[in-house]
Amino acid sequence: MSMSEVDKIRISAASAIERSRERRRPIGTKSVALRRQHLYKKLGRVLIAGGIVLIGAAVFGALIQPLGFTGLLALFILLIGVAVLFGRSPFPEPRQADLPKADLKQLAGRTEIWLEAQRPALPAPARQLVDGIGVQLDLLAPQLQTLDVSSPAAANIRKLVGEDLPELVAGYQRIPAGLRTEAHAGRTPDETLVGGLKMLESEIGNAARSLAAGELDKLATRERYLQLKYQGIDGEDVPAS
Repeated sequence: MSMSEVDKIRISAASAIERSRERRRPIGTKSVALRRQHLYKKLGRVLIAGGIVLIGAAVFGALIQPLGFTGLLALFILLIGVAVLFGRSPFPEPRQADLPKADLKQLAGRTEIWLEAQRPALPAPARQLVDGIGVQLDLLAPQLQTLDVSSPAAANIRKLVGEDLPELVAGYQRIPAGLRTEAHAGRTPDETLVGGLKMLESEIGNAARSLAAGELDKLATRERYLQLKYQGIDGEDVPAS
């Protein structure tokens, strides 16, 4: 084997390893939390099923006949089967079509998971912006836990995060790889993707700050109310009524 072939194999292997690392790396904490929640539920099902099997075996051994070596071996095999059966369910990876209909409380995390899967196929500048979008989604997520799903703000965020962002990335991926660096209407698809991601990163950040500002306004109003109730307008202490 020539040195050039060895170099090609080494470069190909290094690229494959790098792509694998990129695919596994989360862009935010909410995607990690959703995966962890799924893992805990799966472990819970395994433990419950295993507990039922053990209780059944104990009752059988106490009321009918001792299990013996053969019974214990069968019990061990049965527990392994239960663990395989209830523990094999993989995490349901979200599809693009699922994001607009996702539970608003999970929208940020599920969008992060979808973006993590698309990230390795994007150019380097876009991957950096996707990381930044993950940070903004983490900031937005707490606000979505209490946001009224029927409010205009919820509809706007669902469109921004669940529709506009995924469509921009998916639209870029539909373009053949050989055409992504060719200019069209003055811009290449790579440049259009980067520009769109920059705008969306900013918009998601603005949405998070706007929702947070609403909560801060409530806190400021309550603080002013307490000042008026217990200190008086001039700052002089007055007795509480």
